[in-house]
Amino acid sequence: MATLTFLGAARTVTGSQYLVETGSSKVLIDSGMFQGEKALRLRNWEDPHFAPGQVQAIVLTHTHLDHIGRVPRLVKLGFKGVVYCTPPTLELAEILLKDAAHLQEEDAEYLNRKGLSKHKPALPLFDNADVDAALKLFQAVPLGEEREAAPGIRFRYREAGHLLGAASAEVTVAEGGKQTRIVFSGDVGRYAAVLAKDPAPAPEADYLVVESTYGNRAHGQVSVLDQLEGVLKRTFARGGVLLVPAFAVGRAQQMIYLFDQLVTEGRMRAFPVHLDSPMAVDATRIYARHPDAHNVNLDGIGGRSLLYGKWIFHHRTREESMKLNELKGPAVIISSSGMLSGGRILHHSRVRLPHAENTLLITGYQAATTLGRALLDGRRIVRIHKGDVPVLAEIANLKGLSGHADAGELMRWLAEVKTPKEVFLTHGEEDAAFALASRISGQRGFRTRVPKMDERVGL
Repeated sequence: MATLTFLGAARTVTGSQYLVETGSSKVLIDSGMFQGEKALRLRNWEDPHFAPGQVQAIVLTHTHLDHIGRVPRLVKLGFKGVVYCTPPTLELAEILLKDAAHLQEEDAEYLNRKGLSKHKPALPLFDNADVDAALKLFQAVPLGEEREAAPGIRFRYREAGHLLGAASAEVTVAEGGKQTRIVFSGDVGRYAAVLAKDPAPAPEADYLVVESTYGNRAHGQVSVLDQLEGVLKRTFARGGVLLVPAFAVGRAQQMIYLFDQLVTEGRMRAFPVHLDSPMAVDATRIYARHPDAHNVNLDGIGGRSLLYGKWIFHHRTREESMKLNELKGPAVIISSSGMLSGGRILHHSRVRLPHAENTLLITGYQAATTLGRALLDGRRIVRIHKGDVPVLAEIANLKGLSGHADAGELMRWLAEVKTPKEVFLTHGEEDAAFALASRISGQRGFRTRVPKMDERVGL
């Protein structure tokens, strides 16, 4: 009998990893890092519940670290199979994994220098060499093309929206003279999103593994452009600079597109937008290289991508970043990280927050312990680089850019599924997962389950 084991994202949002096994094959769907609370993060260091060297393949749904961040460690522990992903995911994975390795190496060096770790020495979960070894195993598979991952296990990618290159995985398992189809949703995107295409409907399947990040919520119906126009006009009227902390992959490119739309529609006069993040600059290049992967036309004047428009300035070096301290409004600075948990955005915040003419614009979810959450909660003095920084700038919150489908959109995604044997709800906190499970059972009559961590089920 084929089996499915939930090795991550079970009753929590991060660490997506699912093991599909037959008598002769083992294939992982995703292998993501656990993030958030310490108890979850420690799971990244645990020995896997399987022998990595016996797994023939990993099928990745998209490039966020909570879906790919354990791959280099598995390679370090003996995995030698193929890592399948879509073509954009292959390109984005390199910059995201190398950045993650760099940050972990920095953290380990700091702990060792300060003597703050009980481990002697403190080590990164994986380093740059591990990433290089992992990337050699990556192989791109276009949407819609069926591929054998291991004997008796085939898969096909379907558009998931959410992020450039994101896909759902339709897996077919042949075992004991029968075929079983399992659909892994990955992260399902929103409909009519700023850049990403609409998710393709879930196909008929025997089993579905469905994310439930927003399984108990509905996104508000608000105009992102109207909100953004108001924030810009208020800031520019004060002669200020709009500071935008943004995730380097996805959110930064969305913001550039939205700023361009305001100018194109005649709602704003052209203004300079400074993208100050080496990783965001690299990601923007990848976004521009895949024009057919978006739901909008990114062609600018002369066929050049509008992500490289006349008023868009890309900054890589530290010297270029420091020079932005002298920048006067009206202007925009986009920098990472999106939750203000590190990166150049902290330097810009230290410079800009004490001045009332400026605005800091939050564009996405802020975790409980982050500087972004403290600012949203109205903190008037914050700690940055070991110093107290007064907050006199306006703090604004842009709503409506979430990359995850809400509960209603997930139901819409499931609309064409008629007779599954069971639907598993994962990648959500317990209240969200159980709420969506109840809604699916009540409205569609499907059997649902919210699996526990490490639970194994027969198919």
